[in-house]
Amino acid sequence: MDMKKLILLFLVFCSGLVYSNAPVTNTNEKYNPVPDIMHHIQDSHSWHLLGEGENSVGFSLPIILIDNDLQIFSSSRFGHDLEKVAGSNGNFYKLYHNQIYKTDSSGKLNMHEGHPTNEKPTLDLSITKVVMQLFLGALLLSLLAFATRNSYKRGAIPTGVARFLEPLVIFVRDDIAKQNIGHLRYKKYTPYLLTLFLFIWIINVLGLIPGSANVSGNIAFTMVLSVFTMLLVNFSGRKTYWTHIFDPLGNNMPFLGKILVYIILVPVELLGIITKPFALMIRLFANMTAGHIVILSLISLIFIMKSYMVSPVAVGLTLFINVLEVLVAALQAYIFTLLTALFIGMAVEEPHHAH
Repeated sequence: MDMKKLILLFLVFCSGLVYSNAPVTNTNEKYNPVPDIMHHIQDSHSWHLLGEGENSVGFSLPIILIDNDLQIFSSSRFGHDLEKVAGSNGNFYKLYHNQIYKTDSSGKLNMHEGHPTNEKPTLDLSITKVVMQLFLGALLLSLLAFATRNSYKRGAIPTGVARFLEPLVIFVRDDIAKQNIGHLRYKKYTPYLLTLFLFIWIINVLGLIPGSANVSGNIAFTMVLSVFTMLLVNFSGRKTYWTHIFDPLGNNMPFLGKILVYIILVPVELLGIITKPFALMIRLFANMTAGHIVILSLISLIFIMKSYMVSPVAVGLTLFINVLEVLVAALQAYIFTLLTALFIGMAVEEPHHAH
């Protein structure tokens, strides 16, 4: 069997994984792909691979709640469809849109305008699908780091994984850190930038595997990365950085004129401290989520049209977008790291002295 047929079979298999849990509807009804697409890009308390109901293949994840005392149990108590009532030490819980609510033994949820009004546990520390894949990404990154270190211990010439990572390390160091932070302070921030670049790249690539979690499409993940960047930038800020924020005009205007202008300029500069990481957060989240939605929408054309004639077009476009997403996975890691280095460079910039 040649490579083209293998790729075609792989894509059809992927589409089967994605839509294997699609509800069986009347053949006269038009298929609505939105629920399945939203199910794929959202987080979950179980890791579903394929199949439906009792015949589904996957595994349950641990539920960890602090609700007066510690509650630990498997998400399998919610059933294969995650709609059953789960009991633990005399307490009862139910899932609704991936949120855990306290309820009674009957599983009653008090609804108001489409949202449950039941109490939630004091703290939800459950290991969801996204969290599990985060651990997997961190583990892979750690293994790559240790393998690279061991390679350099054996000799000056890198072998194995180190031969692949060395150009990336040099690229991040020379083309991102040194170019945007400067020759004086780039070494201090290179480890963070390198970790950021490799971690986002690994997470993005893992998200392209059928059945995996869409971690980069989770706004909480991109928010945490952006908060780390914001804290690093502002704690690294030198005198010139903070002077530019609170005294952007310097001594170029009379004092009274400066007061009137600063009523507008200073709040805008302070707002920029938040808007810069906010832009990082939205950019990574939106681009990776859009790619998943486009791929799933193209595959869903086969089910919407109910015609094998659409399959070659849908599969061909899906293959093109999949290849494009592999490039986007690296590109988004690069952009996030580049902008982070740029913001750090602005914060640690030396003052310009007139000659």
